[in-house]
Amino acid sequence: MRSGVVALASASLLLLAAVPSRAAAPPNPSSLADTGGGSQLILAQAPRVNSTAGTVSWWERRGGVWVKVGSVAARFGAKGLVEGRARQQGSYTTPTGLYDLPFAFGIKAAPAGTKAKYRRVSGSSWWCEDTRSRVYNRWSEPLASDCRASESERLISYATQYAYGFVVGFNYAKPVKGRGAGIFLHVNGRGATAGCVSVSGDAMRRILRWADPLREPHIAIGTVSGVTAITRY
Repeated sequence: MRSGVVALASASLLLLAAVPSRAAAPPNPSSLADTGGGSQLILAQAPRVNSTAGTVSWWERRGGVWVKVGSVAARFGAKGLVEGRARQQGSYTTPTGLYDLPFAFGIKAAPAGTKAKYRRVSGSSWWCEDTRSRVYNRWSEPLASDCRASESERLISYATQYAYGFVVGFNYAKPVKGRGAGIFLHVNGRGATAGCVSVSGDAMRRILRWADPLREPHIAIGTVSGVTAITRY
């Protein structure tokens, strides 16, 4: 997501991410209030609300038991995390909560074995973040006539971050204007994000090969404790 007319990609802020003083061990999905009803879950956890770094782990249910498939370092918003329902566009915060993953996308071709719907980025692919537009918080190709380019992202402009990505279903099904747009799980940029969750390119490829729409994968984003604790979602 992008703020106003400032040319920042959803994960390309030049501000370097602060490294937490101690790594936070991700909880088992069975400790969450809700896992989305499927048998695959991504946990994105930061130590505190003002953290810009933490972990992403991905889990699947096997024989009635949640099993961790992988875990990597992750980056969050340059201004930390905030409860998703209270988030404001342009705040550079990552929204906490439990979300679905509508589809994957990328400038590069989908990794072999990708099962999720995968949309390839072209030169005319945009993500509309203009609160005046009828296609707010939607992929727009070409850019809709009522969506200002200055308020949106031309996806191909961010070759590193959007090499591979997953759309996070924050504010997506029924968008609330001004709550935020373009929240993704994608490849690391140079530092903290503008609200997304980012991981290494290798981790994104592994996640894309692993995610199976038939198993209804979701992502839970939160902190170790407090009102935004990941266990609340």
